[in-house]
Amino acid sequence: MLNDKFYIRRYIITGIVITIVAVYICRLFYLQVIDKSTVNRAESIALLRQTVYPSRGLIYDRNGQLLVFNQPIYDVTMIMREQKDGFDTLSFCEAMNITYDDFIARVRDIKDRNKNRGYSYYTPQVFMSQLSKEDIAVLQESLWKFKGIGIRKRTLRDYTYKAAAHVLGSVGEVSQSDIDNDTYYQLGDYSGRDGIEKVYENYLRGEKGVEVYMRNSKGLIQGKYHDGELDQEAVAGSDLTLTLDIKLQLIAESLLNGKIGSVVAIEPKTGEVLVLASSPTWDSKMLVGRQRSKYYGLLQKDPTKPLFNRATLAIYPPGSTFKTLQTAVCMQDGGLKENTQYNCSGPRSQPIKCTHNHGSPVDLGNALEQSCNPYFWYAFKNFLERDDYGNDNKTFRNKYELWRNDVMQFGLGQKFYDTDISEQSSGYIPEINFYDKYYGKTGWKAVTIRSLSIGQGEIQVTPLQLCNMACVIANNGWYITPHLNKTDSMLLHIHKTTIDSSYFDVIKNGMERVMLHGTGRWSAVEDIRIGGKTGTAQAGKGKKDHAIFIGMAPVDDPQIVVSVIVENSGFGATWAAPIASLLIEQYLNGEITHKDRYNRIKNSILNADVKEW
Repeated sequence: MLNDKFYIRRYIITGIVITIVAVYICRLFYLQVIDKSTVNRAESIALLRQTVYPSRGLIYDRNGQLLVFNQPIYDVTMIMREQKDGFDTLSFCEAMNITYDDFIARVRDIKDRNKNRGYSYYTPQVFMSQLSKEDIAVLQESLWKFKGIGIRKRTLRDYTYKAAAHVLGSVGEVSQSDIDNDTYYQLGDYSGRDGIEKVYENYLRGEKGVEVYMRNSKGLIQGKYHDGELDQEAVAGSDLTLTLDIKLQLIAESLLNGKIGSVVAIEPKTGEVLVLASSPTWDSKMLVGRQRSKYYGLLQKDPTKPLFNRATLAIYPPGSTFKTLQTAVCMQDGGLKENTQYNCSGPRSQPIKCTHNHGSPVDLGNALEQSCNPYFWYAFKNFLERDDYGNDNKTFRNKYELWRNDVMQFGLGQKFYDTDISEQSSGYIPEINFYDKYYGKTGWKAVTIRSLSIGQGEIQVTPLQLCNMACVIANNGWYITPHLNKTDSMLLHIHKTTIDSSYFDVIKNGMERVMLHGTGRWSAVEDIRIGGKTGTAQAGKGKKDHAIFIGMAPVDDPQIVVSVIVENSGFGATWAAPIASLLIEQYLNGEITHKDRYNRIKNSILNADVKEW
């Protein structure tokens, strides 16, 4: 009996032992194969993994001029495991030129897993970043005293020219949302925050590398682990060539000095943006390194809004420059012919007056040359109402919808969806529902919306859209989406209007007459055939009008198209037209011979509030 009992117990004990062994085996398998945290923790004690940051890609202009490059900077890192008793905090703070409270705050942020989700007790964490060689000079001399403190080399952006800040954008420290959305980033990393730097972040940033070092039981580095077999080299970011002509950009920005406004220039056959200038602007070097937050705050508080890219975000009525587009649409849809004549009574004209006296009746060429408001009002009215109104105003409303659709074919009233220009406003070409809301379906006619005929009223365009509109005219009815990456083929991004191409020669002839005999004649360049159209846009009660101009040259085969807007400066012929003509001369001839014109514009301060940042 006893023997039987012991015999049974033997099986029970054996089963318990087997179960315990199985549990240990399963646990070891989980820890070593499935959950690697224990192994990683052990490795992190023995091994030190240092991230090697890649150099960011360089940025060039269309002619190979270097715009953005890199300069060395340094991060100070800290391994929390090694911050034990004996760490001389006060001496460290003195070497870093920081206060003790600042030290405590930085350590607290490093340990806060909500702010630093990549935190590890065993690996280097960024204590301070973006330090110059001068900043860390004292620390380097006494680094041996501070266990667990390291210095890591990185690069920071630098700029060849004080220009194109809105286009180039800036690089700054990543936010928590960046870290959450992209595993590439860790606390203390940098990325493009705006402009081209942001649009092409993945292209410019490169790939990180790693260097693995062996440490002894005291945490001292003994050298590369297995002669660097686990090391991975960083891959530098790709270089980027822009469509910008930096020399032309510099001239545009100099001419906008002391003014609020913008200049856009495009090569019409390719859609390549040659100039994208907004004023006021700032020196890109201000938003680099540790001073970035300070200067960014100052720029934000500036009442003239230098951070606001007026070239792509500001919206204005196009004024008389819109008459070029109005001509194309009315000729296409039967409201106007080349030989059509309308009467003008000058300032006594009704319901829209002309801004000056000239001969009457007026034909199309003379109307463009003299910018005759009544002429384009009659053409607009004839287009909308020549087929009467129809039941419930239906015929009239259909004609308006046709007009609106034709206008939007020129790139107005919508953002360019297939471009690398990130910051854009859509502008506005009013829908039928807009007027129905205020007047009812049968309560509005051509006379109700007469301001649209001359580019006023509810029409809103950006300077970029305005320049692109002129590109459509230059190309006889098509455009390639405006863009900034020179190496990106955009030939498939062609947008064709339904306007008959023959009508554009009529418009360009009228625009050349503007520069020969009309409002733009004082800005002509002797050996260049320029086609242009001046305009003024209402800026609100009690404010001077905005000066506007669009131009192209040579008018028979346009190589450059320019739009200029100078806010609250009066007539387009006084400020906007000469700026455009100077840029055209520089681009086509390689120099500016009208020095007096250049100096007058450059040295004229129209807004004393504009600071030179």
